[in-house]
Amino acid sequence: MDIGTRIEIDTDRCIGAAMCVLHAPAVFTQNDEGVADVLPEEERGEGAENGPAVREAAATCPVQAITLR
Repeated sequence: MDIGTRIEIDTDRCIGAAMCVLHAPAVFTQNDEGVADVLPEEERGEGAENGPAVREAAATCPVQAITLR
Protein backbone atom coordinates (compact mmCIF):
# COMPACT_ATOMS: atom_id res chain seq x y z
CA MET A 1 0.00 0.00 0.00
CA ASP A 2 1.52 3.31 -1.10
CA ILE A 3 0.73 6.06 1.38
CA GLY A 4 2.82 8.62 -0.45
CA THR A 5 5.74 10.71 0.57
CA ARG A 6 5.52 12.65 3.80
CA ILE A 7 7.12 16.08 3.46
CA GLU A 8 8.57 17.78 6.51
CA ILE A 9 9.93 21.32 6.58
CA ASP A 10 12.21 22.55 9.35
CA THR A 11 10.74 26.04 9.60
CA ASP A 12 13.49 27.15 11.98
CA ARG A 13 16.10 26.27 9.37
CA CYS A 14 14.25 27.64 6.29
CA ILE A 15 15.69 30.92 5.00
CA GLY A 16 12.96 31.59 2.43
CA ALA A 17 15.10 31.02 -0.67
CA ALA A 18 11.98 29.65 -2.43
CA MET A 19 13.86 26.96 -4.35
CA CYS A 20 11.14 24.52 -3.33
CA VAL A 21 8.43 26.76 -4.77
CA LEU A 22 10.45 27.21 -7.95
CA HIS A 23 10.90 23.45 -8.47
CA ALA A 24 7.52 22.18 -7.20
CA PRO A 25 4.91 24.97 -7.16
CA ALA A 26 2.10 22.40 -7.09
CA VAL A 27 3.33 21.25 -3.66
CA PHE A 28 5.15 24.12 -1.94
CA THR A 29 4.27 27.69 -1.07
CA GLN A 30 5.63 30.37 1.25
CA ASN A 31 3.73 31.78 4.20
CA ASP A 32 3.44 35.48 5.04
CA GLU A 33 6.84 35.38 6.76
CA GLY A 34 8.47 33.93 3.63
CA VAL A 35 8.99 30.49 5.18
CA ALA A 36 8.32 27.40 3.09
CA ASP A 37 5.09 25.51 3.63
CA VAL A 38 3.41 22.52 2.01
CA LEU A 39 0.14 23.24 0.24
CA PRO A 40 -2.88 21.50 1.77
CA GLU A 41 -3.56 18.09 0.25
CA GLU A 42 -6.78 19.29 -1.41
CA GLU A 43 -4.82 22.02 -3.27
CA ARG A 44 -2.14 19.66 -4.60
CA GLY A 45 -2.58 17.42 -7.57
CA GLU A 46 -3.10 13.77 -6.71
CA GLY A 47 0.25 12.17 -6.01
CA ALA A 48 2.14 15.44 -6.50
CA GLU A 49 4.21 14.80 -3.38
CA ASN A 50 5.65 11.67 -5.03
CA GLY A 51 6.90 13.39 -8.18
CA PRO A 52 10.48 14.08 -9.18
CA ALA A 53 9.95 17.83 -8.72
CA VAL A 54 9.55 17.32 -4.96
CA ARG A 55 12.79 15.36 -4.76
CA GLU A 56 14.51 18.11 -6.77
CA ALA A 57 13.06 20.75 -4.44
CA ALA A 58 14.42 18.93 -1.39
CA ALA A 59 17.81 18.40 -3.03
CA THR A 60 18.21 22.05 -4.00
CA CYS A 61 17.16 23.56 -0.67
CA PRO A 62 20.26 25.57 0.28
CA VAL A 63 19.85 24.77 3.99
CA GLN A 64 18.41 21.23 3.68
CA ALA A 65 15.21 22.27 5.47
CA ILE A 66 13.08 19.72 3.57
CA THR A 67 12.94 16.07 4.57
CA LEU A 68 11.10 13.45 2.53
CA ARG A 69 9.95 10.27 4.27
